[in-house]
Amino acid sequence: MQLALGTCVTAAWPAEGVDNPAAIERIYRSGQTTLAFQRIDRALAAQPQDSSLRFLRALMLSDAQRSAEARTEYERLTQDFPELPEPFNNLAVIEAGQGRLGRARDLLETALRNDPAYLTAHMNLGDVYARLAVRAFEAAASAPRVDDALLRKLRMARELVGTSAARP
Repeated sequence: MQLALGTCVTAAWPAEGVDNPAAIERIYRSGQTTLAFQRIDRALAAQPQDSSLRFLRALMLSDAQRSAEARTEYERLTQDFPELPEPFNNLAVIEAGQGRLGRARDLLETALRNDPAYLTAHMNLGDVYARLAVRAFEAAASAPRVDDALLRKLRMARELVGTSAARP
């Protein structure tokens, strides 16, 4: 089970120009990652508080498996633009990927307070709750006496999150 990153463009940008978020994202998606990072860094030097540029850079960092840098970018975005749900969602994805499910849950709940209709955050929150359920059932299954109902729940929860384990 993999959580999904959210996307957003919050600023109105003219269609032309090589340093607008859409153009930079096209460059990045075409495989020219070095050029895309150069362009986004240049654009951010000119407009350091542009939320869409900053968010796109964080997305690119996430996609490039540069989680520590992406985390820093998302954390700054949540501080500078606390009304945006997407940075909270994406930071939650990083946290969940590193096993910090309680923190991920809190971040997703904040994203949903900001935008109660944000489908990606709802789906991610469900995934986090399913992982938390597996943890709880595994803890219960470590007791000396375990009943069949618990084992069924544990099996179903593991199946839901796509994990299997040697334990009951």
